[in-house]
Amino acid sequence: MGGFKKFLIRGNLVELAVAFVVGAAFASLVKDFATAFIAPLISLLGGKPDYTRLAVTVDGTKFPYGVFLTSAIAFLMTALIVYFIVVLPTTKFIERLDRHKEVTERECPQCLSDIPVKARRCRYCTVEVVPATEAPAT
Repeated sequence: MGGFKKFLIRGNLVELAVAFVVGAAFASLVKDFATAFIAPLISLLGGKPDYTRLAVTVDGTKFPYGVFLTSAIAFLMTALIVYFIVVLPTTKFIERLDRHKEVTERECPQCLSDIPVKARRCRYCTVEVVPATEAPAT
């Protein structure tokens, strides 16, 4: 039982649980945002697409592809609106907050992996590099 207790209270599991709860709350927030603002906006711009009656019948079996088509169009319209109203402004805001942060990593000139600024050797390809804090030898 001791090992099981350690497993349950280990940092990774707790972080995962917190991430799950926060993710569920965020999903609910996005769903409510879409219901309150995006769905009415879509209806204003082009009406609600409804192709649910479209179907094809093969050997007496009905394939209602219109249901999928309606969902796909609604998804694409919602994704576009969420991107331009939520994701893009949030990304720009985060970039503004981070623009004065000190750079701690740079690209390795050989393998293009991110390495610490003060590194003298790449941890991935082991090529020797001049630390960014020193002037390169000529």
